[in-house]
Amino acid sequence: MRSGVDIVVACPGRLEDLMKQRIVALDAVEIAVLDEADHMADLGFLPGVTRILTATPSRGQRLLFSATLDRGIDALAKRFLHNPVSHEVDEASVPVGEMTHRVLVAADADAKKKLVEDLASGRGRRILFTRTKHHAKKLAKQLTSAGIPAVDLHGNLGQNARERNLAAFGADIADGGVRVLVATDVAARGVHVDDVELVVHVDPPVEHKAYLHRSGRTARAGAAGTVVTLTLPEQRRDVKDILRKAQIAVGLEDVTPAIVAELVGERAAKVKYVPAQPQPQGKPKAKSSGQGHGNAQAAGSGRGRSGGRGGRAGARGQSGAAARDQAQPRQRGTGQGQSRRTAQVYTTTSGAPAASQGRPRSAGSRRASRPQGN
Repeated sequence: MRSGVDIVVACPGRLEDLMKQRIVALDAVEIAVLDEADHMADLGFLPGVTRILTATPSRGQRLLFSATLDRGIDALAKRFLHNPVSHEVDEASVPVGEMTHRVLVAADADAKKKLVEDLASGRGRRILFTRTKHHAKKLAKQLTSAGIPAVDLHGNLGQNARERNLAAFGADIADGGVRVLVATDVAARGVHVDDVELVVHVDPPVEHKAYLHRSGRTARAGAAGTVVTLTLPEQRRDVKDILRKAQIAVGLEDVTPAIVAELVGERAAKVKYVPAQPQPQGKPKAKSSGQGHGNAQAAGSGRGRSGGRGGRAGARGQSGAAARDQAQPRQRGTGQGQSRRTAQVYTTTSGAPAASQGRPRSAGSRRASRPQGN
């Protein structure tokens, strides 16, 4: 960055940080592009975006991409875009899919959990939206364990993991693909997978724009799709408010077997879940760097037959009996049998050193010298 670059792709917070450190200067920027402007406003980035655009030359070209012009985006366009030319996607030229909205009220959390599993068990592709990353990861594991292979998509995944899971969701079942994607709102924008027949709001979104973006993953390019929102009795008011703002006119329904059968359709066969088995680890081999040490394993081996951590208790060529004559072993651990990772700890009974090598230790010293590697 200090040597200069032609193109910078950055999030507002990090870019402002580099500007404050005087690592990045925007006074020579010719083109500034603001993508997903409405989403940045929802996340609270609008003040930072304003400061960044102010730092760019007013004579430069600015492009703003936004799904809507609310939440301050209209004011941003008026301030920074001079004599702008607007380009809008002509909705009349895009095939309108048939999107059906349903809102199901589960009696309690256990009933909702069972309903989620039922809705995920169909043969077509479906996306299940959750509010948190933890819930998305947990739900994907639960469904997979129940015989419904699922992958997750959220902000905690690295780019390689995201691409791998999206590829699995978009692949044919015969090629190892999965039918269920459990995602947070990170998949509500910019993700397109063909033939998604069902979108399930496992957790109702916080605001209506998220509802619309989530729901837009189905009924694309003229295809038909269904959007199901799951709610608990105490969430009725919040869900009604979201639907009203989204201009979705639909009533709330109690869950019945007939409704579930209609939404699920033909069920897919369950897949037996086989968890990955951990690789067995071999037992560590004992090390010895001295001669005639017996079980003490001194002189840097760090492993013996009694519990504890080993210091220097012997020297090369010294017998184990001589080492024990000059040093008294301090026992730690079980003291019975040979533990997995055990060693002798020696402290001197007088001011004399415990062996011909090593520093003197006081009678009550607990400090052990660092083992010497072989």
